Amino acid sequence: VRHWGFDRRMHRGQIIVHHRVAAGVVDVFRVLFDHRFPMRRIELEDRYEGTTNGSTLANNTTGFDCRPVTGGTRWSRHSYGLAIDINPLQNPYVYADGRVTDPRAERYRDRTQRLPGMIHADDFVVRAFARIGWRWGGDFRTTPDYQHFDLDPARLRAARS
Repeated sequence: VRHWGFDRRMHRGQIIVHHRVAAGVVDVFRVLFDHRFPMRRIELEDRYEGTTNGSTLANNTTGFDCRPVTGGTRWSRHSYGLAIDINPLQNPYVYADGRVTDPRAERYRDRTQRLPGMIHADDFVVRAFARIGWRWGGDFRTTPDYQHFDLDPARLRAARS
């Protein structure tokens, strides 16, 4: 996919998603590109030797990643190619105790800021994913996951078959 970097230049990246959602995801990334939404990088997880933490610390936008949910044992929707994380530095996962994975992301917990690469409720990023039936992790109550989008559970079964 094409994307704009924080350097204001066009880049190309790779992202893996389930084949049944691929066309919709391409449409979403076209909207992000048209709005010149910056992303640090879009690289496959194997570039980081299969470590989610390495990819997160590199501020990598990613899709498929065979792993359990954060802090749990069941498979993440990333394992099925039905989830995408965008700019984990600017859009951190916030643990129930308020911690973030990367200390550099601490400044981005304040969601009243409008900094490049940040995602906010009802912005064009959230709306583009909603149009294809995906939900935003920033709406999760106990552990907001501002980087995360996944296929709405009501539509999950249809995508798996």
